[in-house]
Amino acid sequence: MQPHPTFASFFNYTSFNMKAFILTEPTGPRGLRLTELPTPTPAATDVLLRVQALSVNPVDAKSTEGKAMYGRFKDEQPLILGWDVAGTVEAVGAAVTSLRPGDEVFGMINFPGHARAYAEYVAAPAAHLVRKPATTSTTDAAAATLAALTAWQALVSQANLQAGQRVLIHAAAGGVGHYAVQLAKHLGAYVIGTASAAKRDFALSLGADEVIDYQAQAFEQALEPVDVVLDCLSGETQLRSLEVLKPGGTLVSILGLTPDTPARAEQRGVTAKAMLVDSNQPGMQEVADLLASGALRSHVSLTVPFAELPKALEQILTGSTQGKVVITL
Repeated sequence: MQPHPTFASFFNYTSFNMKAFILTEPTGPRGLRLTELPTPTPAATDVLLRVQALSVNPVDAKSTEGKAMYGRFKDEQPLILGWDVAGTVEAVGAAVTSLRPGDEVFGMINFPGHARAYAEYVAAPAAHLVRKPATTSTTDAAAATLAALTAWQALVSQANLQAGQRVLIHAAAGGVGHYAVQLAKHLGAYVIGTASAAKRDFALSLGADEVIDYQAQAFEQALEPVDVVLDCLSGETQLRSLEVLKPGGTLVSILGLTPDTPARAEQRGVTAKAMLVDSNQPGMQEVADLLASGALRSHVSLTVPFAELPKALEQILTGSTQGKVVITL
């Protein structure tokens, strides 16, 4: 690969190749292949981003298996997965005024579309990126993208969590959960998390007021009613979570509602919502501001080099990741 260009326009450079992972078949991480492709040509509202770190999530791993987002762009070739990026702006399109070459930025791009982030260079909408706080590492910024934005949209936009309310966060030590605990505490809520005994101290260190070992006891029998539930697990856990909501309370699921949930919620006089995070610059800026202030921090439990990206997805598929997994370039 030729040295990366440092220019302010897309129209005065010679095209060069980059390394990228393509999904050759939906057979899980083993279906990914590292190859060389031409550097993308950005549109007028895009920037050309030199990726320095990217993070992966359960939706990435499931998409490699032909699930989740795979159906949205399975016919696009080459098929490049990934949405979470941090890096340096190499060039800006003619219509971009918010960013300039040299800016260090991060964001979740084009979700739930085809963002093509598993690559050394990405054509990213400027409207999906924000500047990285100077005090935040590139690795931590890459981690605080889809997962942190999901936590923000779930608790603030969907649940309207208020100071003094009680919130139950399932999988409190996971990718979304560990940001949600911190955010809920920042908002002034009383925070209860579910986690294994091995992750109890970690969840408490994030600001949880209580941690329930879901392997040792039924959470619905171990806590007083709550105003909000953030459901990161779905299934039977979701239905049981309706039982702990106060009348008028809200459950927000990031994995969709079970067939029985709407009727059960109506019977109990509570609201159950399913949400899918979407690329959103104002929300991403809120995340950046929280990182800058220290109210939010990323916990990166595993960092792997770009060439070993499938290894990161294999870790995600274990379902036991604490915090986030990040790939560095």
